[in-house]
Amino acid sequence: MTAGERYPARTRILHWLTAILVFAALLIGFAMVNSLGSYAALIGIHMTIGLSILVIVVVRAANRFHAPHPGTAGVRREGRAPRGRRLGAVDVWPTSGAAARRLGDGIGGRHLPRPVSAGVTLPRIAPFDANLYFVLRQMHTVLAFLLVAVIAAHVSAVLLHTLSLRDGMLSRMTFRKALTQR
Repeated sequence: MTAGERYPARTRILHWLTAILVFAALLIGFAMVNSLGSYAALIGIHMTIGLSILVIVVVRAANRFHAPHPGTAGVRREGRAPRGRRLGAVDVWPTSGAAARRLGDGIGGRHLPRPVSAGVTLPRIAPFDANLYFVLRQMHTVLAFLLVAVIAAHVSAVLLHTLSLRDGMLSRMTFRKALTQR
């Protein structure tokens, strides 16, 4: 595998930045729902990270149209692994959280827009509806668990290619020379 078969640096940076932020949001989200004492502090951090993920998802989608995609020569594909960029859990997950957040502003008589982070206020998307809020909150939770499963499958595939197949696939997304090549 040559250096030309790697993803461009901006694609790799966006990939790893997304990974770090998703892990942080998941950890904080799971800690947040199990911690009564620090819920208020954690929700602000969680929402800031979620909005950051949402912005990066949009940037990654735009980047996908402009960045060259390395060829798959020499890389074995197992089964029907996804090949192209599609709308997935990492794209819908922060959107469901932001929508639930905006609908949740009506809970307890709070109808004023509240800043999410550092003065950033999400626009109101609809009048408060308790049923829709409940659906969006449940959807956000289910997507978080689905995202954990998708991450586990992704990491498993990387380990398969790196440790068993040794086809150099990992080097396409890392910042150093191929870890394992035949």
